[in-house]
This record gives sequence, C-alpha cells and structure tokens, in this order.
Amino acid sequence: MMRTQWPPRSPAKLRHLSHDQLGLYALAASAAGVGVLALAQPSEAKIVYHAAHQSIGKNAHYKLDLNHDGITDFIFVNTYGCNQDYCVDVLNANAVAGNGVVGKRGFLSIPYAFVLRRGSEVGPKQPFSGQLMASYNVGTLGRWINVNGGYLGVRFSINGKLHYGWARLNVHFTNGVFEALLTGYAYETIPNKPIKVGQTKGPEENGVEEVSPATSKKSTVQPASLGLLAMGSPALAIWRREDFTQEGLPPVEA
Repeated sequence: MMRTQWPPRSPAKLRHLSHDQLGLYALAASAAGVGVLALAQPSEAKIVYHAAHQSIGKNAHYKLDLNHDGITDFIFVNTYGCNQDYCVDVLNANAVAGNGVVGKRGFLSIPYAFVLRRGSEVGPKQPFSGQLMASYNVGTLGRWINVNGGYLGVRFSINGKLHYGWARLNVHFTNGVFEALLTGYAYETIPNKPIKVGQTKGPEENGVEEVSPATSKKSTVQPASLGLLAMGSPALAIWRREDFTQEGLPPVEA
C-alpha cells in the first residue's frame, strides 16, 4: 500500500508588530496584572459607629450589643439601695465572659474602669480587668464621677476573634445617686486591630468623591477591552471613534 506523501509544512511566520502594537500588548498585560493584584489586596480597616441616647438611672441596667448580632457584650448596671444607716449606689460596666473593659485593680483590689481621653488607643497593650465606674457609700469611689463625654475602652469577641472598641458616656452624681447616659459606641471590624478612642470612620471611608452628572454620563461608555488593545493602532482608532460618537462629539481620525 502506497503512503500519501504530504508536502513539508513551512514554518508559520508571525507578522511584523509595530512599536505601537507592542506597547498596547504591554499595556493590556499590565492592566490585567494590576486587576489581579487589586483583587488580592486585604480589606481596609472599617469602623462601625452608632450614636445613642440611652439613660441608665437608679436601679436600671442596659445590655450593650456593640456589633448588633443579637449577643450582649456588656451590661451597664446602676444598683441603688438603703438600710437604716446609709444608702449605696454602684455603677458597673460588666463584661460578658471573654470580654473586657480597660482598667485594672487598685485600692483594696477594686477593679476600676478607666476614663480614656479622645485619641488614645484601645488595643492588646491595655489591661482589661476594669468593672467599677463609680460608687457611693459614706464617700465616693471610682473615676467616672461627674464625667462628661468620657470614653470606656472595651474588648469583645466576634465568632471567637477579639475586636476592640469604645463607648462614650456622661455620668452625673446628684444627691447620692448616679445617672449615666450612653451617647455612642464604635468598634473595629478587623480582629486584633487597635482603635483610636472617639474614632468613627476608617481610612477607606475618607475622601469619597461625589459623582457629577457629567461624570455619570461618561461612565456609560464602554472602556477599551484587552482584545481591542491587542489589535494595535487600528483598534485604538475604532475605540476612540466609538467613544466620541457616544458622547455626541465628532469622531477623531487616527
């Protein structure tokens, strides 16, 4: 049986690429690479803030759920009582198991809750054994007596991971009775990341520019695809013509 003899194949020849086409290839590859890198970047820090106006008066308590997931993180308790000799009022910030309030044990091992200044940091370096905000018996104890706009630093858990936050309160002492008012609270969404006391926004929430009507209109124009860029100068001219035509302007010749 005779085998059919096929003529030898000639090697394929690549057509000559101009400098413009090579540049567009490089631009397309760079754009694709930048897109992949952008997808791989970690998310920026975000602060979640809630304004509040919650009174905690005599013999009242308030359960604070910092991230609104239905789980109580802290309980503010204002306990008042009297006997035949004197009256007692105690204001506590009680942390639910695993959480903590910035503060430490002091005189007679009392777990004082600290009053933090705006701008100070709440993070892993602080002690979180605070509880007592203010108390009255024969005299007063605590750092939250007649404080306006004070900050309580807190640590709490979300799905087993630690997050840091703050709560802003006013505490007034009148006639042996404490009256607390919670005016706001916030927390950092990234686990183990410190937060600045009084901070209500993360870096990615700053500098957001509003879109003008003209910009909105232009955003409907389709950008040049990688396929068009790979075609070189002729495709670039087509894209430029389509772009200006959609804007109602005369096409520009290449």
